Amino acid sequence: MTKTHSRKTWIITGVASLAIAAVAGFSIYWLMNAHSVYIDSASVKADVISLAPSTSGTLESVYVNEGDQVPANYTVARVGDQLIQTKVAGIITSVPNTVGAQINAGQMVVAMIDPTQLRIVGQLDENKGLSRVQIGDPVTFTVDAFGSKKYAGVVDEVAPTANSAGVVFNISNQRETQQFDVKARFDTNAYPELKNGMSARMWVTTQ
Repeated sequence: MTKTHSRKTWIITGVASLAIAAVAGFSIYWLMNAHSVYIDSASVKADVISLAPSTSGTLESVYVNEGDQVPANYTVARVGDQLIQTKVAGIITSVPNTVGAQINAGQMVVAMIDPTQLRIVGQLDENKGLSRVQIGDPVTFTVDAFGSKKYAGVVDEVAPTANSAGVVFNISNQRETQQFDVKARFDTNAYPELKNGMSARMWVTTQ
């Protein structure tokens, strides 16, 4: 009887311990998710800077290639008699036009980015915590190229309009879920390895 009683006591204690651990684990999981919004689809991005002539003309010369790093006030192309120059230092991302092409006023000749303006940009479904995300919220993110290494940032913009444009008609009663961009700045000097276009994941710590 003593051995049987001890065994039952051990089983009950073990089950109770497992139950307590499960409850504690669930509580921790709930608390973490209650104060965190996860964004699976994100990337490292900077706004594209379009370099274009103010008057129409023939593209006479191009002096840069994709991937070139250029300083401010650097001549990247010539359209007619007009020299096309950078206003800030940056990286050339696109040279879509060919020499000899006719270029209209305002038509992009060369595209570039300012790497100091890189952001983590995530696409968040409106029903997955968008209302909880505020400017100034801390952000933790990982970049696919660097595995589980964690980076830090801060939300500095939540898009006022959804990404999708137009109306989608559907015979189903289910409403279309809209996505909004959530942008977070980070210290580009601390993370020089982060490049434009890299895929990422974000966790926003909310109030």
